[in-house]
Amino acid sequence: MTDIAAVPASETPETVATYLRLRGLQPSSKTWKRKRRITTDDDNAPFTPGRDPGALGAVLDKLSRDSGWQKTLAREDLVRQWGDLAGADTAKHSEPVSLERGVLTVKCDSTAWAKNLQYMRATILTEIGRRYPDAGVENLRFIGPDVPSWKWGPRVVPGRGPRDTYG
Repeated sequence: MTDIAAVPASETPETVATYLRLRGLQPSSKTWKRKRRITTDDDNAPFTPGRDPGALGAVLDKLSRDSGWQKTLAREDLVRQWGDLAGADTAKHSEPVSLERGVLTVKCDSTAWAKNLQYMRATILTEIGRRYPDAGVENLRFIGPDVPSWKWGPRVVPGRGPRDTYG
C-alpha cells in the first residue's frame, strides 16, 4: 500500500492534490496557474453594445410590451387622465364608465352636458387617438343621468301604462 502523499504532484488528480494541499500534507505547487476561461460569446464581452444598464422606464416598457399589457394599461391611463383629456371643468361633470368593443361610454351629470360633449366628440376622439393609440377607442357615447324605471318587478304590466305619473 502506497502513501498518497508520496506520489509526485504531477501524477495525482487535481481533486486529490487540492485535498492534500488543504490538509497541509503537501505544499502547494508554485507552477499552479488558474485556467483562463476562453469564451467566444460576444454578448458577454465588456464594452459591447447592450451591456450598459437600461433605464427603468425602458425596462418596464419592454415588460409591458412582452406581456401584452399595453392595451390594458392604455385604457387605465385614459380613465385616470380623463380630467387632462377633456378639461377640468368638463371632468367635474362627466366620467368614463365603460369601454367595450371600441366604444367609450361617458356618463354626464345632465343631458345638457351630454349634448355639449356630443358637439365636442370629434375633438375628444382625436385627442384620445393621439395620446392613447393602444386603447382602441373608435367611437364615443355620451349618456345623461339615469332616470328611474317603473318597468321592473314581478307584477309589471306590458304596455305604456298611465301617463299622469309626472304631472
